[in-house]
Amino acid sequence: MGELRGWTLLIIVGMTAITVLTRCGLFFSNRDLQLPRWLQRGLPYAPIAALTAAIAPDILMPGGHWVWPWNSAQAWGALVTAGWCFWRRSDRQALTVSIVLGLVVYLVLRVGFGL
Repeated sequence: MGELRGWTLLIIVGMTAITVLTRCGLFFSNRDLQLPRWLQRGLPYAPIAALTAAIAPDILMPGGHWVWPWNSAQAWGALVTAGWCFWRRSDRQALTVSIVLGLVVYLVLRVGFGL
């Protein structure tokens, strides 16, 4: 049991060191680093890509298996949300309204029709 605790502690310390070095490594450098132009152009899209990667599996694979979009309340809610937000993208409150509409569609399909 003591050997297991030692390995666990070693793994925690090692992962902490790796995390600090990879996330803060640029701060330890004395020289000014210039990012390539293609990377500078792509960085604004990183948050939406991360959000999509976090949400898409729950929309496309609820319960851990693939479903057809017309059988999924999550997919219909996401489609309504994206569609309204795209259609009214110049409106200041388009995002708020689209989220509310998506949730209403999801709840009606989930509670009312059991999808």
